[in-house]
Amino acid sequence: MSEGATRPSNRSSFYPESFILVGIPGMEEYHTWLAVPFGLMYVVALLGNASLLFLIATERRLHQPMYLFLAMLAVADLVLSSTTVPKTLGVLLAYSKEISFAACLAQMFFTHVSFIAESTILLAMAFDRYVAICDPLRYATIVTPVVIAKIGLAALVRSFCVMVPTLFLLRRLPYCGRRVMPHSYCEHMGIARMACADIAVNIWYGFTTTLLSPVLDLVLITVSYSLILRAVFRLPSKDARLKTIGTCGSHLCVILLFYTPALFSFFAHRFGRGIPRHVLILLANIYLLIRNQAEVKRGTSMKDDTQRGEEQQLPWKMTLQFEYNQNTGKVARCELAEVQE
Repeated sequence: MSEGATRPSNRSSFYPESFILVGIPGMEEYHTWLAVPFGLMYVVALLGNASLLFLIATERRLHQPMYLFLAMLAVADLVLSSTTVPKTLGVLLAYSKEISFAACLAQMFFTHVSFIAESTILLAMAFDRYVAICDPLRYATIVTPVVIAKIGLAALVRSFCVMVPTLFLLRRLPYCGRRVMPHSYCEHMGIARMACADIAVNIWYGFTTTLLSPVLDLVLITVSYSLILRAVFRLPSKDARLKTIGTCGSHLCVILLFYTPALFSFFAHRFGRGIPRHVLILLANIYLLIRNQAEVKRGTSMKDDTQRGEEQQLPWKMTLQFEYNQNTGKVARCELAEVQE
């Protein structure tokens, strides 16, 4: 009887019932002022991504691969911002600093799941642009609605497979009653550093998954765009080259906004011993919001294009050229050539 009665207390002493989030250490006097731009950017992100999804859903001309991928990015952005920003605002405004251990793990899980899913979708967008520009004749047969649906499902499955082990890695750690977390939201290493045990497994798992998911995705995206640029600069028309670069420009902006602060924050937390903690945490908070602005800007651009009646198309005009052999009755040669205007 006594043994069964002690189990709950032993379990609760292994990890705390809740954490106290302190926000950005060393900048407590500025929390209220920081909450204002955070709140405004969150509202803009919500309205922008919601407008983007509504526009894609209602305009049949936007039911094309590139815009469907943008819709997936918008959903992932909404999950990320809605999972973290409301609690961060509560912490900054000092009306809701406590978060349960289970809710903290859930916040950490969905934050990282949305990040990995976005990285996978950006890689798919790079593949989409590669096929559209380098192999346009087969584009419609390669990038089909079924393929797009499978890519979306693969992004979700990949994210879950990477992040589910972290739940067990964090639950196995003892926290020795530590509750005060120097952060404004829950993330993997932030929770792990609260433990009073060796967290080497968590560190190396996080490092390995980062190399095998976003870093690998970034390498493949770089390869894809290198092949695209090689094909673009082979075009004889300067106007066609400029149009093609402009077509991919918005995607490249999203990539820069997505990977640059994310990877800097990741490696700075692990190797930046001399960087003040409040700088790292402030950067982590700003990162949650700035990557949404590219989607909002892209949504505005899409709305303008739709109002003008523009549809997605190749940035140059192409024609098929055939050579017909009269003796054999067969096509001797077939090639794709640019139409000179």
